[in-house]
Amino acid sequence: MQSQNSILNALPAEAFAVLQSDIRHVDLPFDKAPCETGQPVHAIHFPHSGVVSLVTRMEDGAIEAAMVGRDGIVNGTSALDDNVSLHECIVQISGAGSAIAPQALRSAARRFEPLQSLIIRHEQVLLAQAMQSAACNASHTVEERMCRWLHDLTQSDQLTITQDYLAHLIGVRRTTVSLIAGNLQRSGLIRYRRANIKLLEIEALQDGRCECYQRVRNQYQDLLPI
Repeated sequence: MQSQNSILNALPAEAFAVLQSDIRHVDLPFDKAPCETGQPVHAIHFPHSGVVSLVTRMEDGAIEAAMVGRDGIVNGTSALDDNVSLHECIVQISGAGSAIAPQALRSAARRFEPLQSLIIRHEQVLLAQAMQSAACNASHTVEERMCRWLHDLTQSDQLTITQDYLAHLIGVRRTTVSLIAGNLQRSGLIRYRRANIKLLEIEALQDGRCECYQRVRNQYQDLLPI
């Protein structure tokens, strides 16, 4: 058994064999919203590539609480009990993944304790990430937060995102993002043109980010050492 998603890849062969007939391959195109807050979940996603943001929708936009990549699950709580999404999901970097109906994964999780344990621990990771994001937004500068956000996405050095969209995700005004992006560009760390960001100096972005990136990674390793 081999999967590009770390959660699926960590499953015992017997559990994966049971799920295999219910799993389908899906594309995750940029800006797609696989689920919306308070709406029924029709599919649970295991990204193979790309990044999905879990966001909270406000009157003037959406603020990101957590990210899910190839080491995670989108809407894993639907496999435990509730079939209603707790957040909106937006594909931040296009990719692909596996999708499965909530009832199929729920049935397998009840049958295989290791699968249920993985899902529970993953949701604990997302909760810890959301709590760290709340602390980060209150304590760190916009430039530190933007460097962390960009460094989180270094599976690709090319990002497609508008300043308006980035401002909403970080929780600041567009003019602030424009100012910080200009500073990073003049410093040679990024090139930003027409909603396209190219990361030029990834190590420098790492130096400029806040402590939250490493804290989130440590929490992940503690709760999900896969």
